[in-house]
Amino acid sequence: MTTWNLQETFCHLLICNGSNCMMRQAEEVTKAIRDEIALLGADKRIHTTRTRCNGRCADACVVIAYPDGVWYRDISPESGRMLVRKHLSGDRLDEQLVYSFDGRFIASDLSVAGKDKTSG
Repeated sequence: MTTWNLQETFCHLLICNGSNCMMRQAEEVTKAIRDEIALLGADKRIHTTRTRCNGRCADACVVIAYPDGVWYRDISPESGRMLVRKHLSGDRLDEQLVYSFDGRFIASDLSVAGKDKTSG
């Protein structure tokens, strides 16, 4: 197993590879994002992790950017490449933003209403 030095990293992209996202090109999105990072020489600046389901299946394919706490929906390989370029420039992919974070998650007008979480 590899242990990466992340001291120069400012963005961590969590790419959903759950079953619904996989049906919506998650494998291709993951490859496109990683290829764009490599093409731009941004390997030290942006780190990626494939995740399992993030619980927003209606928004598939989902990509989450941290530490900003920004959730994106309906990411395709091309919008995944654009997402990398936007984050490198300090911007966001607003046209696909589902949640932003300001002490709590704030839904955008693109957010699909979800079920309330219960403790039980």
